[in-house]
This record gives sequence, structure tokens and C-alpha cells, in this order.
Amino acid sequence: MHPFGHFLLAGFNQVAADSWANDERIVIQATFFNLVPDLPAPLTDPAALQRGMAKMAAAQGGALIEADVTPVGGQPALRQIVKVKLPNQPHGQAFLGSYIVPKAACSAVLRVQAAESGAFGQREATVMGQVGPANYFRPHPYGSDGEGGLPSHVADDPAYDARFPQHPLTRVRQVMAQLAWQVELHPGFAALPPFAG
Repeated sequence: MHPFGHFLLAGFNQVAADSWANDERIVIQATFFNLVPDLPAPLTDPAALQRGMAKMAAAQGGALIEADVTPVGGQPALRQIVKVKLPNQPHGQAFLGSYIVPKAACSAVLRVQAAESGAFGQREATVMGQVGPANYFRPHPYGSDGEGGLPSHVADDPAYDARFPQHPLTRVRQVMAQLAWQVELHPGFAALPPFAG
């Protein structure tokens, strides 16, 4: 049973059994995990969920940019965006967005990912030049558990998306917003017992 339906966007073509990509090399993946979800807290405790996911991202060398609980296909889901270093490259980042719809014994995950290419760090350098180094870096929004991976800074704020419309973080946010409007969940999956943590 594939839990997701009606999530494909214009311009995306199938590139693997569960993956679609467009000309900007943005990839959408739909996955079903027949395992108890590996979430640090239930969706009813967003603050604990944010701290736990921030800690997991930092431990893997990345950083959680944002996380919240939002409905997808009529079901509560964890929406998160994480940044990671590009593998085997000295510079550049990839941005990984996901909707995780957890159930008691399984989960459905819809991922959106995009990576920097060409001129790395333009968004960061431009914003730092504008606000100054002292106001650029900041404590992790979800507390000290999020420290230790990639640094937290103001250039990741959605407020800068309009100035950098082609930046991979901007595009991940846009594609995730589009998906949230049209994703449907298989009724059999939607009816499963919820994840209690």
C-alpha cells in the first residue's frame, strides 16, 4: 500500500520507483516505512519534538532550520527542513524538507530536497554583509540541543526567500507548500492508530 496520492507537481518526472525530479534538480521522494517511527516525542508535544529533531540533525553534522506540526492530507504531520553539508565537497549545502506522517507501527514520509550548485554561499554572504557578522549568527531556535552541527544564522529565515527565489532553501519551502495543498493519504493508512510516542 502506497500511502500518498495526488502529490505530483507540474514539471516533475519519475526518475526512480519512489522519486521524481524537475529541471532544477529538486527531488521529491515518497516512502512508506513499516517500522515504529523514530521520533523523539509525539506530535502532541511540538517543543519536545523540535528539541529532539534538532539534536538528531546536529549529531549528523547538519542543522534543523525549522520544524512544526501541520496537517497533511487531513492527518497531523511533522514538517521539517534540515540543512546538511554536500558530501565529498569542501563547500555547499543541501536542504532536505520532509513531511512525516507517523502512525503507531509505521509512517509515511514525503521528502523534498535541493542542493546548491555553482556559486555557493551567495545568500549567506549577502545577508551577512547586510546585517553584519555580530547580528548574523544566533543561538539555535530550538535550544542548545541543536548546537554542534552547522551554525544557525538569519540567512535561513523565510523573510529572505523573496530576495533569493532560486536558492535551494527557497525552492524547498515553495515545493513543500505546494505539496501540502494537494497531498492525499490512502484511507487505509489514514485510519491506522496514531503514533503515541
